[in-house]
Amino acid sequence: PSRFEPCGLNQLYAMRYGTVPVVHAVGGLRETVIPFNPKNDTGTGWQFDEASEAKFQEAVGYAIGTFRNNAADFQKIQTRGMEQDLSWELAAEKYEEKLIEAKYSW
Repeated sequence: PSRFEPCGLNQLYAMRYGTVPVVHAVGGLRETVIPFNPKNDTGTGWQFDEASEAKFQEAVGYAIGTFRNNAADFQKIQTRGMEQDLSWELAAEKYEEKLIEAKYSW
């Protein structure tokens, strides 16, 4: 697992094509992979917060368990990942909104 990840694009490519990521919650990985929450039916993958074998195995175990025991939930996770708008247009729009917000916050 990555110990440091300032941005990360591989998880974005993975989600776009239906691969559900399991990531160490650092940098851009923390911001772009939303942890699966079965109670709220939200999330696009799994995160683990410590770069250790045990934490990694635990997160992969949750992912495999969901795949095996709750196929419908796993498919929803895949669909949410594929339906995200990760375009540069949206990113630029959000960036511009933040600039305007900062400009008028004085």
